[in-house]
Amino acid sequence: MPILRPISRLLRRPGVATYHGRMRRLSPTLRSPLSFMASAPPSRSPPALARRAFPPMAAPDPAARRVSRFPPGSRSMASTSGFKADESGKPGKALLISSTNDHSAINQGMENVETGGTSLEAIDGVAGKHGALAKLVDIYGRDETGRSTTMDTKGADKKRIVAPMDLLPKSRHRDGSVFRGTHSWKSEYNIADRNETRLPDPTDCIIHNGKCSRHNPNRLLQIFSIKLAKLTVAVGSVELYGYIAVRDGLDPLLNYVVNISRDDPIIVKQGSLINMVGPKRGIDMYSTILVEYDMRIKAGKVANDDHQLIDGVSTLSDLQGTWNRAFEKRIDGDCGAVDLVLARIHDAVLANVEVVVSEVQNSFNLCLRCFIGGYEKEIRLFDGAIGESRGLKRSVVAVLHGSTMDLNFEVASEPSGSGEHCCSFTADTHGVDTREIKTEFGLISVKVAWSTLLSRNFITSA
Repeated sequence: MPILRPISRLLRRPGVATYHGRMRRLSPTLRSPLSFMASAPPSRSPPALARRAFPPMAAPDPAARRVSRFPPGSRSMASTSGFKADESGKPGKALLISSTNDHSAINQGMENVETGGTSLEAIDGVAGKHGALAKLVDIYGRDETGRSTTMDTKGADKKRIVAPMDLLPKSRHRDGSVFRGTHSWKSEYNIADRNETRLPDPTDCIIHNGKCSRHNPNRLLQIFSIKLAKLTVAVGSVELYGYIAVRDGLDPLLNYVVNISRDDPIIVKQGSLINMVGPKRGIDMYSTILVEYDMRIKAGKVANDDHQLIDGVSTLSDLQGTWNRAFEKRIDGDCGAVDLVLARIHDAVLANVEVVVSEVQNSFNLCLRCFIGGYEKEIRLFDGAIGESRGLKRSVVAVLHGSTMDLNFEVASEPSGSGEHCCSFTADTHGVDTREIKTEFGLISVKVAWSTLLSRNFITSA
């Protein structure tokens, strides 16, 4: 109790858990999808989770940063108290302190204040510069990745636990429950609409002194990798098919990250990476997003004979968890589990990467890895054989504005050996960069077009 009193006084101090960055966009109260009870909005209205409200006397300002507010019911504590819900939406299991003080970079910019089994983490000036509001730590001293935030001097607790994603009720595809019921998140995110998102790049630019003053960096989600983390129905390789997609508040149609047909399954084993085909566009992180998935293991002649790996819908909130730092989430299923490595990135722009391989002399293997500034995790954009001139799939990557994106091309052929080639790009809101890489196997042409997500005004007027 003597230790908790000073902490309680600290949490009551003015300014605690407040945001000191420049305002860009305003947002209404965000409700937890688990407690949606409202009816669906008109068809042209964005989901309630994603609507951006503005004060009665203020006009929408594209340069205004979103101000997050606690929804009634889902977070019972006032924001000035420093208490905040955890990733599952349960209140009172995490503590939040915001600070603009600089701290040691050796500790990755975070200062731990230990109180028994609870850690309070203060955000440093570097993270605050990018708009990172807070880092959550639960009452057991684990961060969002499931790792312990306290130093174990005895080294007894070195096992990493990946935090699971919560499954929304009545959200399974195999039994059809995701398409039934009156849960308002199903109507607000148009779950019954199976069409794919097709938002174009913004075209309503306002150029001033050679720069666009209308389109600004956004808060985006980047998925680095998806891995088959656990398999319980087989020891060796399996044939896997199905999809993982996201639905955001900007356009709730399906934005596929993985999409594999049953007629052309991939062969994987436990620990294998699952190749990503998307996303087709950037993932808006100005509101809660839905992660929808239905992946199965091919086992028989018809789909009913197949094993269900993962099935359902989960949420990922913009108000909770780590910003500007990679973390892991696990989707548990009937016959195994899938791990995702992700990052919520403030002030991000989009790199639209297109690669064409021409003048192919001999067949070779190509592995294209992408690294974005501030992160050690790789994004694998392509890994396969090149037998003739062709274009690779278009990739969309979220990159911190002003930072560097590196593309690493590893080419290999059994008779000729292997080699690596790298090219770098600086992230901007607009513009096109090109590179050419000559190898003994062929010519690799790279084009990176920079853009931002569409503004809300553009979507509603389209």
